[in-house]
Formats: sequence, structure tokens, C-alpha cells
Amino acid sequence: MASSRVIDIADLSLTFETNDGPVHALSKVSLGVEKGDFISLIGPSGCGKTTLLRVIADLEHPTGGSISIHGMTPEEARLKRTYGYVFQAPALYPWRTIGKNISLPLEIMGYSKDERAGRVRKGLDLVNLTGFENKFPWQLSGGMQQRASIARALSFDPELLLMDEPFGALDEIVRDKLNEQLLRLWEKTQKTVVFVTHSIPEAVFLSTKIVVMSPRPGKIHDIIGCNFPRDRTLDIRETPEFLDVANRVRQGLREGHSYVD
Repeated sequence: MASSRVIDIADLSLTFETNDGPVHALSKVSLGVEKGDFISLIGPSGCGKTTLLRVIADLEHPTGGSISIHGMTPEEARLKRTYGYVFQAPALYPWRTIGKNISLPLEIMGYSKDERAGRVRKGLDLVNLTGFENKFPWQLSGGMQQRASIARALSFDPELLLMDEPFGALDEIVRDKLNEQLLRLWEKTQKTVVFVTHSIPEAVFLSTKIVVMSPRPGKIHDIIGCNFPRDRTLDIRETPEFLDVANRVRQGLREGHSYVD
């Protein structure tokens, strides 16, 4: 029987060597991510959330411990294109249309023109941008641009989606809307997601598990389960169950000396 474990991290540490001496970014981090999980990493700036995401993506290299993705090293997983990465900013090329931006990874990977067109259509439909394929990024709102970047990350159908605070720069109303749309997307595609955020309500609303991290050197202070139904709506944020989980996260941040109001 195949394992459902997608990511396996054990005692992982990372130290950066700088001119001012070593910077201990991560220390003894252990985490298991199962197929279909939506994992949120939450903590203050500088606690190692993005660094941990970058280690998973093979953009940073640990100095201790171990990490495997589908039983492979991060480098092997990257070369096999097992994940899509969504950055804090949409990072769309302004001279390419939305359709051309979404198709860029497919062009690099050598997909045929017809296959690219089909995947772009599917991606646009997934993020509710059908009809915008010939627009340029500057013609779209910030939220629409970020949805296009999600479609680009999913264009080659990776099982794992890595998201580094994709909605952090957006206003609360847009952010709420995109949170709901991301949940529908997650439910529809059955992807495994690792998501970085500073927002307690966002983490609780989206996640199956919340990883609370403490300040540098980044450590996991607590892992809190969220057993809400997949078809949840924003109304759930007013329920006692939601508020209880949010309070547990807030308490974990306080205990880790990382709480910022």
C-alpha cells in the first residue's frame, strides 16, 4: 500500500553564514504532511516560515536533519516538477498576456501548442478568469493577478502547491473572497497545500493543520488541527468552534513569544 505521506521533515536545521556571523534560521524542525492536507505556517516575521517553504522547494538547503518529498530529496522533487510555487507578489510578466503568463511553465517544459492551450483554458476556469486570457497584467486587479499566478502554478498539474503569503498585500475584502475561492479550488483539485501566513483568521479558515512557529531560530511550537468541513464558508468564523481554534493559535503564538496584535 502506497504511503500517504507527501512531506517528511525530521530535526531539520538551517544556518546561514554571513559576514556578521552565523544566522540560525531553523532549528530541529520536524513535520509530516499527508496527502490532501492544507498546512498553514504561522508566526512573526523572521521566524523561518518562508525559509522552511523554500527548503521544501529546494530554494534553500538545510544544514542539518532530513527532508523528503514523496520519498525523494527536494532537488529530485523539483526536477520531477512535483510542486507549484505561488510567491507573495504575482510576478507576472507585464509584456505577456494572462494566458501567455499561465502557459510559460508549459512552454519551458516543452508542451505542444494545443496542450498548452487546453491547460490554460482549464487553469483560467479553475480560478474564475475565463475570458481574461488576452488581457495584460496591468489591466487586472491585484486579486485577479494573484489568481492568475495560482493558475500558472497549477498549469502542469503538480500534486503539491507551495504558497508564500499570496494574499498578504491585498485588502481584507479581497482577501476574504480569495480565501473562499482557494478553498473551493483545494476541494476541487485535491492538492496538498503548504501555505505561509501572518493572519490567524486566514490560517484557521483555510487549514486542516496550523503549524505555529516561534522566533529565530525558527522552531515548531505547536501543531493545531482544524476539523472543519471542506465546504465551509466565511460565516464559520463567528462560530464558537472557530473562535476556540483561533484562541489556541493566539495562545501558542504568545507562549512562543511571537504574538503581534
